Amino acid sequence: MTTARHTADHRLRLPPKAVERMRAELPDVAEHVVAAIIEEVPSYTDAFSGPMGQTIRNAVQLALGGFLSLASGKRGADQSTPTAPAVDGAYQLGRGEARSGRTTEALLAAYRIGARVSWREMSTTAVRNGLDGETLAAFAELVFAYIDELSAASVAGHTDELATTGRVRQRRLERIAHQLLSGAPSGAVLAAAERAGWEPPKTLTAVIVPEAQVRPVLAAVSPGTIAATEPPELDEAVLLLVPDAHGHRRAALLRTLGTRGCTAGPPRPWLEVRASYDRALRARAAGLDLDTEAHLVPLVLEADPAARADLRAQVLAPLSDLRPGTAEKLTDTLRSWVLHHGRRDQVAADLFVHPQTVRYRMGQLRELYGDRLDDPSYVLALTVALG
Repeated sequence: MTTARHTADHRLRLPPKAVERMRAELPDVAEHVVAAIIEEVPSYTDAFSGPMGQTIRNAVQLALGGFLSLASGKRGADQSTPTAPAVDGAYQLGRGEARSGRTTEALLAAYRIGARVSWREMSTTAVRNGLDGETLAAFAELVFAYIDELSAASVAGHTDELATTGRVRQRRLERIAHQLLSGAPSGAVLAAAERAGWEPPKTLTAVIVPEAQVRPVLAAVSPGTIAATEPPELDEAVLLLVPDAHGHRRAALLRTLGTRGCTAGPPRPWLEVRASYDRALRARAAGLDLDTEAHLVPLVLEADPAARADLRAQVLAPLSDLRPGTAEKLTDTLRSWVLHHGRRDQVAADLFVHPQTVRYRMGQLRELYGDRLDDPSYVLALTVALG
């Protein structure tokens, strides 16, 4: 905590008698402040009955006591450094409020209410003890400057706590992702999930997202999504592991990804998400985007390009002695014949030729291939090789 103190150079000096009376009334003022906060800020209704209750009460009394010390002229030697216990207490209060899940809006509302109640009661006591109008105005200015200082300290504590816990949790979540992708034992992954406070889902879907699109995608998917910033085999993109995006929820995920240049693997049991990631990687490498489930045939056909090339050479070997133009026409005819299950008219329409041309070419192919064109296993090989 190193925020500069705006109250350090004030010139106010309250009469000792007024300070003494206000200090005697501090416990009552503190209780009135607490009561007003409970009544006017809903998120604090239950807070004062829990573990944070006494901490907040102590912070209120510490703040009021610190203010009276300040108003009576008691300041530290180094006025630019926030070493006052009240300011440090406000900083710690902000951190505690962040851990309790309350927002800075609620905290600042509590400060405004505290300032109003404190000023009303302390100014009344000050006037009763002979404070003149000019001094009272300076007193009011110091009250609200002091509250601003405490508010800033608490906001800083709140922000620092969220940043710290966010970084720690993000590191733990990234550790889960690393273990899932590296094939760590399930026990180790479960232990990492417990440390991170991450509830394992039924399934995880690996989604490769361009770096520029990570923020909008994260804002739209499940808050339990893990972002792996440096996954293996992936450059210039981020891997998101999206929980429970299976069944009808997959359509919603795909709508979110839309035209953002993302690639979504299939949903898999969460401990097997590496399989989803591997498929997304293969699809991305093949230039297939968005839904890998819509590209299963090309993914299967390109799973081993070298093997497919060998298979293609093998099944087209009977055409190897033909002129290139003739071999190309017969290859196209054979492919269409396989895909259209031998329906001559459909093959002719596909190739934009007359059915008699198809009949002629198929006669040539049967001379070259013989009975192999009637063998289901060979037809399967043709389908895979030429598909």
